[in-house]
Amino acid sequence: MPSNTKIFKLKGEVQHYDWGGYNFIPSLLNRKNNEHKPYAEYWMGAHSSASSEIEVAGHYENLNQLIKKEPRLYLGEITFQKFGELPFLFKLLDVKEMLSIQVHPTKGAAAKGFELEESAGIAISNPKRNYKDKNHKPEVMVALSDFWLLHGFKVAEELKKVLRLIPEFSLFLQLFNEQGYYGLYKEVMEMPQDKVDAVLEPLVKESISQISPSREEPAYWVKRWYQNKEVKEIDRGVFSIYFLNIVKLLPGEGIFQAANIPHAYLEGQNVELMANSDNVLRGGLTKKHIDVKELLKHTLFESVLPKVMQGDTTDRMEWNYPCPVDDFALSAFQLKCGQQYVSTSWAAEIYIIISGRIAVGTNDVFFKGESFYILPGTEYAVVAQTDCLLYKAHVPR
Repeated sequence: MPSNTKIFKLKGEVQHYDWGGYNFIPSLLNRKNNEHKPYAEYWMGAHSSASSEIEVAGHYENLNQLIKKEPRLYLGEITFQKFGELPFLFKLLDVKEMLSIQVHPTKGAAAKGFELEESAGIAISNPKRNYKDKNHKPEVMVALSDFWLLHGFKVAEELKKVLRLIPEFSLFLQLFNEQGYYGLYKEVMEMPQDKVDAVLEPLVKESISQISPSREEPAYWVKRWYQNKEVKEIDRGVFSIYFLNIVKLLPGEGIFQAANIPHAYLEGQNVELMANSDNVLRGGLTKKHIDVKELLKHTLFESVLPKVMQGDTTDRMEWNYPCPVDDFALSAFQLKCGQQYVSTSWAAEIYIIISGRIAVGTNDVFFKGESFYILPGTEYAVVAQTDCLLYKAHVPR
């Protein structure tokens, strides 16, 4: 690497999960999707399963491998000593179909679960593997479109209202009054499939029959899940649609998902930043592995009032989305043509351009959909050559 090179063009990895959309990410990346593949996620980082590449001396090299060879250069001394790796994974998501009900473990629980599965000889590639690494997976997202998600259990009075007003759920009201969130969720997650069907089938069919339910109502998402599906062996994740908060985010609004909070993305496009992990414990609305015992061990059985972030700003140019973790921080920049943002990176940083065109330094110009990696200790200026929107992932100081 030339000694004076400190800013590198970055090429991420696309994940073609079947819940992804077909147009948003290809359009942003200026790619054609002639094969009509779902473009669900675009990863920017050094995760071992899908590392990005950076352009070094005219050719692309694997970022994960470069960090392993020269960690202090690419991470900075403090980040290297604390994490030993790039501690975050930066993503773009296009959620066309609903994602699974899920929780993420704490760091201690992930390390313990990983070691247990390793000692049991369960391969990382085994679809029944819960823990792919030893890390926790807190995450923050900022909406790029209207975005819908499930986030945490409803407050007790709202949940009791659901249990009272929906005839199929009335049998759970006394249980909830006596045993709370844990007793209720354990009951529906461990319920035999024939009883799940008996409770939910009438509700599913009633939801499907509604002409145009509001996205703010569970019936909309139940109908959405069962479009083009046969109503049999009802997915017990339907309970979660009724028990969790339905949240709408407007473009520029964000939300933080801490460990153990049950959640699910439902629809929309976003920027997402998380700890460098792929640990997911699922609870329904998926064909993937569900481990109810493990899920119940790591779910937060408390009410959650969703805290929607607008972004903190002092100069109307940079918006910060504060997160209570050491692994990552997220900022958004809305620059008018001619404006500039001047900074010095104390640790590694990754930018993604959502719209517009910018210049960085004297020679580097980046366009919509392009991203770049900045080495620690780099003084730089981002100059807007058009009105633009960009996001920065970095390590908080």
